[in-house]
Amino acid sequence: MTRKQLIQQIQLKRSYLCVGLDTDINKIPAYLQTHPDAVFEFNKQIIDATQDLCVAYKINTAFYEAMGKKGWEAMEKTVDYIPKEQFIIADAKRGDIGNTSSQYAKAFFETLHFDAITVAPYMGEDSVKPFLAFEHKWAIVLGLTSNTGSTDFEQLKLVSGDGNQDSEFLYEAVLKKVSSWGNTNNLMFVIGATKASDLGEIRKIIPGHFLLVPGVGFQGGSLKEVSKYGLNNDCGLFGKC
Repeated sequence: MTRKQLIQQIQLKRSYLCVGLDTDINKIPAYLQTHPDAVFEFNKQIIDATQDLCVAYKINTAFYEAMGKKGWEAMEKTVDYIPKEQFIIADAKRGDIGNTSSQYAKAFFETLHFDAITVAPYMGEDSVKPFLAFEHKWAIVLGLTSNTGSTDFEQLKLVSGDGNQDSEFLYEAVLKKVSSWGNTNNLMFVIGATKASDLGEIRKIIPGHFLLVPGVGFQGGSLKEVSKYGLNNDCGLFGKC
């Protein structure tokens, strides 16, 4: 999906809602448990109920991978069932180098037909660039996440060459560096909704990029705060719930 098509859908539906299909087989309603493919049937009903309200779906691949072949089949059927005008995200958090990343990209962009995949930038440019080589596909790079462990690395202050503590956080350096590898047509960033107050400063670094903002609602993220600090002229947001 192109940036133009994505913006058109947001404007048409007046929404930037992203629905998570992080489907846990153990939490599916009892009346579906006897279905031959309970995960797909559950996803199907969620999609039917929400497709006119949202612009994107995010599939956390771990819940499907844990089920082996049956899980992969349910994921593939889910992706195929989602209407083509919807933006489909593989929340796979891949991050490796060279040919390995290229194969990950082919798996999710060509075999499974996702529009985007979440990517961990820890290994540097050659772990992200292969995902940016596919036309009309997107890499969504982890920036500032909402988990408590984000303080371990992402929110560390950098130290300058003279040994003095810099004023820049590690995640800010990541945003600056990674944004130079792609552009606003193929690169997005994950910014946790529980970090909404930081979105204003983040927007100074990456004003034009789309942001995937998980954590609205149950995890404590405020839709009002996310909108206040994160919106740009093209909306530039996916609010995931």
